[in-house]
Amino acid sequence: MRVRYSLYFIALFAMTAAVSAQDQAKKIEHTAAAQTSPASGHEMFMSYCASCHGKDAKGDGPAASALKIVPANLTRLARDNGGKYPTNKVTSILGGQTDLAAHGNKEMPVWGVVFWGMSGGHAGEVQQRVANLNRYIESLQVK
Repeated sequence: MRVRYSLYFIALFAMTAAVSAQDQAKKIEHTAAAQTSPASGHEMFMSYCASCHGKDAKGDGPAASALKIVPANLTRLARDNGGKYPTNKVTSILGGQTDLAAHGNKEMPVWGVVFWGMSGGHAGEVQQRVANLNRYIESLQVK
């Protein structure tokens, strides 16, 4: 039950923004996270991250303007870390071990709980998802 409850809240981050033609107010559409292949970092990024971070990972996804905290430009992680991609930090964030204001706290991690639920509790698949998503984000780094 806790996982189902957590998945509901986590789905808040897998959202898209729509502008109402009548009142031009931002509206958020809450959707459940789609099942994706744990082998495809690109597929996971497009399904779980692009709505906020944008398809090009620059923080300009369709839901970005509706969020209180601006999504990070994920293409600058290495540049902002002295030229070295912060693999361990990103792994910790994706797995839900690190507090990140935009993603909630350890009690409500974003992708750690979602990946756990998708895997049916198989830790190896969760690790595979985190590792492949992390590698994909690393491949997007600006030179």
